Amino acid sequence: MEQNKINYVEFPATDIAATKAFFSTVFGWSFIDYGSEYACFTEQGVDGGFFKSDKVASTATGAALVVMYSSWLEDTEKAVVAAGGTIVKPIFEFPGGRRFHFTDPSGNEYGVWTDQQAD
Repeated sequence: MEQNKINYVEFPATDIAATKAFFSTVFGWSFIDYGSEYACFTEQGVDGGFFKSDKVASTATGAALVVMYSSWLEDTEKAVVAAGGTIVKPIFEFPGGRRFHFTDPSGNEYGVWTDQQAD
């Protein structure tokens, strides 16, 4: 294994089942459960997991922002909302692309970006 690179990330989740359902529905992730308070995912760019916690990760509190890529940003934004996520920053442009921020059902903030232009 290569050293000195990000290998695994862990996120808090107030509701493991709802978090798993959300990421499965929106992004097609699958999970392996390790008890009732931990679920891991693999093959999503970096492997990681969700652990049971009353805390949430938010840029407002200084947490790192995990940003995923989508070729179809508007469709992904709609899927996030349909699956129970909340848009906290609607689609905006930045040098090199566009993105939006959302919170999952546990309240953790994430981003999704694309280098594709709007339709």
